[in-house]
Amino acid sequence: MREILGRRRKFRSRRTRGSAPAACPELSHPTDQPDLTGVAVAAIHRHWPVVPGARLTPASPTGCGCPDPECALPGDHPADMGLLAATTDERMVRWWWSERPAAPVLLATGRGASAVSLPAAAAARALAALDRTGVPTGPVLATRDRWALLVAPYSLPRLGELLYVKDHVPGSLRFHGEGGYLLLPPSAENTGRVRWERPPSETPGGRSLPEVGTVLDALVDTLNARGVNAPDL
Repeated sequence: MREILGRRRKFRSRRTRGSAPAACPELSHPTDQPDLTGVAVAAIHRHWPVVPGARLTPASPTGCGCPDPECALPGDHPADMGLLAATTDERMVRWWWSERPAAPVLLATGRGASAVSLPAAAAARALAALDRTGVPTGPVLATRDRWALLVAPYSLPRLGELLYVKDHVPGSLRFHGEGGYLLLPPSAENTGRVRWERPPSETPGGRSLPEVGTVLDALVDTLNARGVNAPDL
């Protein structure tokens, strides 16, 4: 199983991508730099800790604004303060983005929210199947290659128990828990802007996130039954 509990990826490691669906207009390579302060503040109002990410910098040899000359994840990793600095303190968040208004917003998973992600084409089919069976889902993040279903925070022992009883868990599933992170829309990475496939509730405090067990059971069963076990990406 890849990236259980969102283990941090080494910035210099190579990511292997499989075939990707055609890019949507929303995910074309960004040319503007929106002010993301409001996005960061909205996230902490949902009790999601955030931290600024490294900006895409076309003039850089790697395309990333970080100092790593071999950065393999341009625009898709924390900036200089690091992931451990992620917070829900509004004063700190507003100060960060006043200093760098176009910085990507990174949600630090494992506290206010965790996630399960899978390749985009398989995710679209799986979500449609889950809707038909009445399984509730929470917000869903989408990039060109992968979609991430947000769930309530879970522990490693709990996730291990859930996976242990499964006869087969598709290798394309990834788990983003403690120590992991996800970009929040409309932050940009090297493949384009992140978007909401299913946005969070506008209700103050946000709608409760589903438990990982409910989503994982339905997701694994659906992927196995429908033969959409996409290859690892």
